[in-house]
Amino acid sequence: MARQLFTNAAVFDGTGTPPAPGEVLVEDGRILDVGSGLDGDEHVDLGGRTLLPGLFDTHVHVVISHVDEWALLHEPFSLQFYEAAHNLKATLGTGITSIRDGGGADLGIKEAVARGMIAGPRMQISVIMLSQTGGHGDGWLASGTDTKLFMPHPGRPSGVVDGPEEVRRKVRELFRAGADVIKVATSGGVLSPRDDPTHAHFTLAELQMLVAEAASAGKWVMAHAQATDGIKNAIRAGIRSIEHGIYLDDEAIEMMLEHGTYLVPTLVAPSGVLRAAEAGAPIPPVVLDKAEMVVEVHRDSFRRAVAAGVKVAMGTDSGVTPHGENLRELELMAEGGMAPAEVLRATTAVAAELMGVDVDLGTIEPGKIADLVVLEGDPYAFGGYRDRIRAVYQGGVLVAGGV
Repeated sequence: MARQLFTNAAVFDGTGTPPAPGEVLVEDGRILDVGSGLDGDEHVDLGGRTLLPGLFDTHVHVVISHVDEWALLHEPFSLQFYEAAHNLKATLGTGITSIRDGGGADLGIKEAVARGMIAGPRMQISVIMLSQTGGHGDGWLASGTDTKLFMPHPGRPSGVVDGPEEVRRKVRELFRAGADVIKVATSGGVLSPRDDPTHAHFTLAELQMLVAEAASAGKWVMAHAQATDGIKNAIRAGIRSIEHGIYLDDEAIEMMLEHGTYLVPTLVAPSGVLRAAEAGAPIPPVVLDKAEMVVEVHRDSFRRAVAAGVKVAMGTDSGVTPHGENLRELELMAEGGMAPAEVLRATTAVAAELMGVDVDLGTIEPGKIADLVVLEGDPYAFGGYRDRIRAVYQGGVLVAGGV
């Protein structure tokens, strides 16, 4: 295969150093060298633009495109798979070359991407989120109707479980279904009908069983955790990442620092629910009340976590908000006190560490897979970021845009 030389670029390599003029040499889909005075068979002149590592979003839901549950109830069952293809392509076009799906995507969707049948980022999947009866993820309504965002099917079992032994069996079932990571709701949430975001879910014994069973398969756990006690229980149990982290107190932050727990903030998600309602989506009043309740406390928790030095990986909850608008999260992270360079590291190197793929991805270094993004303008100015993405490469192959 011809050696590609990316020239005339400012290289943000994700290692902690600022962007600097440089060249990147790619061969057989991997980075061969980074420096100056390099030589290649094919030259790609980037015209002074910035070259970034492929970006990450560590919390998405590719099989849904909105939170209008009434509309979802009227859609054909198989439409979700075509939605996934559409959403994966939109996500890739923003420069996001790797994602972690927090529930909904099954093994077939991941395989379709891996085989090149559909365009999309590299994927890790959780298949379905585990929820206790009456918890976030249990769609039972007082009318007796069950409105699950992710209806069970042969590749996606139900996630409602109670008790340590049920948890053990369900974790094994999810690994059988192809899960790369286990997701559990250790608190209530915003979109679910019959729970409270300030209440913890699952006992510590249930969570410890879950983490132990995952660890026996060499896998990690991610926790939808909004309530303070739910966050702390997740940390005590050894869960790797706190998703959302809305009600963080000082003790929870100290625990995260002590255990090395990651925060995936999804700052864009609550305001996205409110915007959907403003656009006419029939969001139930109880859900709107919860969304309005959490927006400011969520941002305050994030600010305090960043100031304390908690490890942050970028994630959006896209699906709750539109796919393809993922990079709006970067603006909110910067507004929340993260230095611009750290926002980019959270979206590259730190996210790769969280997902356990940092040997191959997350930085521009010799030996790494050549997932690369070409950006017009200042890489530290996050307004309009999506519109400034000029080209996206996976393994050295142009998959979106072009310069």
